[in-house]
Amino acid sequence: MKIGLYGGTFDPIHHGHLILARQTVEQLGLDRLVFIPAAQSPFKTGQALTPGQHRFEMVKLAIEGETHFAADDVEIERTGPSYSIDTVDIYRQAFPGADLFWLIGEDHVPSLPKWHRIDELKNRVRFVVLSRADWADAGPYPVIPRRIDISATEIRNRVANDLPITYLVPERVLRYLQAVKLYRGEEHRS
Repeated sequence: MKIGLYGGTFDPIHHGHLILARQTVEQLGLDRLVFIPAAQSPFKTGQALTPGQHRFEMVKLAIEGETHFAADDVEIERTGPSYSIDTVDIYRQAFPGADLFWLIGEDHVPSLPKWHRIDELKNRVRFVVLSRADWADAGPYPVIPRRIDISATEIRNRVANDLPITYLVPERVLRYLQAVKLYRGEEHRS
């Protein structure tokens, strides 16, 4: 079994995430791709995040009906920083014979050497770089490229400035954002 683990803040999840996830499933022949919203990135401590239950709900809404996609709140349920190795250990235990792939954005490649217990992590998963730009230098890691110029920061800023986000996020996520009034009147975050 081949399982992709896609961690991130997903604040909010958008079509860029979903398009790259679909392409990854197809290109790598994954049986399942699991979206795992982080409670708090160890590299973004102090950055305010939308509460985890909202981000997890948006992920579930975005992937509803997708047979190869799943969502897991394992990192949100844990307290403290979200360390990838802890999540991988859970999946390694649940699926002992599976090939595990850890999906990361190109912006995370330079910081990989600083990741918690990185040497152990490299032995337990295969890293795959998701690139939304024309970026191809991922060293030893395969790259899933797709030119997509959508960012969660842009979406939050558009909502805060009362601009439409139609076509940037799935319709179910748009309705959820409107219903719970997320990102309204917030200061612009990066």
